[in-house]
Amino acid sequence: MQTRSTQTAPASPAAPRTHYRVLGAISFAHLLNDMIQSLILAIYPLLKENFSLSFVQIGLITLTYQITASLLQPVVGHYTDRYPKPFSLVVGMGSTLCGLLLLGLAGDFHTVLIASVLVGTGSSVFHPESSRIARLASGGQHGLAQSIFQVGGNTGSAIGPLLAAWFVMPHGQRSLSWFGLAALLAMFVLWQIGLWYRHQHLAPRLKRAAEAPVPLPRNLVVRGIAILLVLVFSKYFYMASISSYYTFYLMHRFALGVQAAQMYLFVFMFAVAAGTLLGGPIGDRIGRKRVIWISILGVAPFTLMLPYVGLAATGVLSFIIGFVLASAFSAIIVYAQELVPGKVGTVSGLFFGFAFGMGGIGAAVLGVLADSHGIAFVYQLCAWLPLLGALTAFLPDADAARACSHSPSGLR
Repeated sequence: MQTRSTQTAPASPAAPRTHYRVLGAISFAHLLNDMIQSLILAIYPLLKENFSLSFVQIGLITLTYQITASLLQPVVGHYTDRYPKPFSLVVGMGSTLCGLLLLGLAGDFHTVLIASVLVGTGSSVFHPESSRIARLASGGQHGLAQSIFQVGGNTGSAIGPLLAAWFVMPHGQRSLSWFGLAALLAMFVLWQIGLWYRHQHLAPRLKRAAEAPVPLPRNLVVRGIAILLVLVFSKYFYMASISSYYTFYLMHRFALGVQAAQMYLFVFMFAVAAGTLLGGPIGDRIGRKRVIWISILGVAPFTLMLPYVGLAATGVLSFIIGFVLASAFSAIIVYAQELVPGKVGTVSGLFFGFAFGMGGIGAAVLGVLADSHGIAFVYQLCAWLPLLGALTAFLPDADAARACSHSPSGLR
């Protein structure tokens, strides 16, 4: 007679689950956050007319907003790595709300700058913490999660110019205050995310520590981070030429009206959103280094052609450039997080902050060049930036380096 054993084999650990509802919620909050931020860029023609601004002053608005976000994001990320704050996202969005309301009521250039600081402060809290939540909800599909998170932001950036063209431009600067309702909706969503985030931190810390990968040698980490930052510089300096000055370029070169030019900006931003969505999951499948290669260096032929073609070709090329160039950032962020395991907030804050800083500095520098050499010269110069993508060849292979350092033969 056979008896059933009372002993059972130890259950294998359940595969980590991807929390798509959380990823969808954080992506939606990112959409609202970046939609509000993109309104500042999209109403530059209105602000330029209302306050008689030069291109240098236009660049200073972007610089003020993005430098605020750039300097604070690594600090916020480092602090929340040590002391998680599940509801800090709600506080950050509150700062964005105050900045938006102030921008709608601003009566002079200096008040616009103060509003930019408040919006930048909100962004500095939002991005590193949201990136951490996306990784926490990824279930191991880190590239996919980062892409879902970022595509929300890029979609919001694409919607902003449309809303500016259809609503703000016809109704004036004060109509910006109505978008405070979007900020309030984002705060409600982020409160719900904060409740989920707080619950996740009740999980045993020992389990998370056991799953942490082997640290890489310091010299490889420094080299990898430095190269990735140079690639981010090339990407966001070029992106600054589009986000801040593309409408002016189209109006100057092809005599388009403001609303028509903003439609072309929407096409570019839509392409950025589509490219972002695909970049992460493709990186999960074929490797992040390959995606970075294709995305940055591969876009160079199109940027080099852009300043010399007609209007129809300009629209097509800008779509290709936005689509291809955008696919890099998800891969870069996840690659950097894998170089420095356990420091998701610090790494995300560093890269988002650096990206914002480069965008701000780029807007200011390119504004000076536009005033002194003309807007067309800006695009002729920036066309060469993607060639820096060749530095991808020097990125370390993180998995191979860990395998080598962890094996007996790799010890010296």
